[in-house]
Amino acid sequence: MVHETMMPVNGIHVCVETFGEPNEAPLLLLAGDASSMDWWDDEFCRRLAAGDRFVIRYDQRDTGRSTSYPAGAPSYCAADLLHDAVGVLDALDVPAAHLVGFSHGGVLAQRLAVHHPSRVLSLTLISTSADGATPPTPPVAAGGPVAVSAGTVTAGVRTVEAPPATDETDWSDRKAAVARMIDEIRAGGGPFTADEPHLRRLAERVFDRSADLAATRLNHRLTGYGPTVRDLLGGITVPTVVLHGTLDRRFPAGHPEDLARCIPGARLVWLDGVGHESPPRAVWDQVLREILTPAA
Repeated sequence: MVHETMMPVNGIHVCVETFGEPNEAPLLLLAGDASSMDWWDDEFCRRLAAGDRFVIRYDQRDTGRSTSYPAGAPSYCAADLLHDAVGVLDALDVPAAHLVGFSHGGVLAQRLAVHHPSRVLSLTLISTSADGATPPTPPVAAGGPVAVSAGTVTAGVRTVEAPPATDETDWSDRKAAVARMIDEIRAGGGPFTADEPHLRRLAERVFDRSADLAATRLNHRLTGYGPTVRDLLGGITVPTVVLHGTLDRRFPAGHPEDLARCIPGARLVWLDGVGHESPPRAVWDQVLREILTPAA
């Protein structure tokens, strides 16, 4: 059973969609920064639900159908994005859930496990880094628009810079916005990245569901990550698996290796031929197995 609804969460409205039956083990999907829930493939969600899970995905504020703010003037901070995730669980009367986070969603998952340990049953951290921190080794150079590093770490706090002024994409123009999203996915992907027709359908869906893509793209960067919790990751006790593409250029190999060392008992599993992208269909069997195993 699939159900989408708008829910009041922390004084805003959040679009939430669930797959499966509420009496199954809850599993919360956390998308990357500036990403609506659409980036979690519908069929992928259905297959998770078929594994006896109550799957929850949602549009973070400033994405999709959830509350949007003026571009460049978000009246919220990184902590609010964390509280929204907890608020979604509260709205659904879910005391604790298995968390699956991609990229910035993986950072949110880490913070939930640190600040709200009773709400977390297991962690699956995909294409992410230890608290979004500077890598333990210098990052490799990478081309394409998604390869730009957003910010630095100063005194334990991530300082996030606005996108470069050279980004002249008109995010209100459907054709231009869709083309840009397709280019970014391809630049960050690998040989298993979906074909152009599939990417176009996805990008068009994202555009059509978004209140203001310009705000989406800018505001999450401006909120940053907040004070680091890196030194607290050693206190995480739930089963944790780190999934990382061998072709991920945004977070090279040092990132997942470091993350797996920070969390006691964490397993690092490589996804061969995968870039910095939502898990492509070619590795779904492997990814689904890893997500569902610690949750069993």
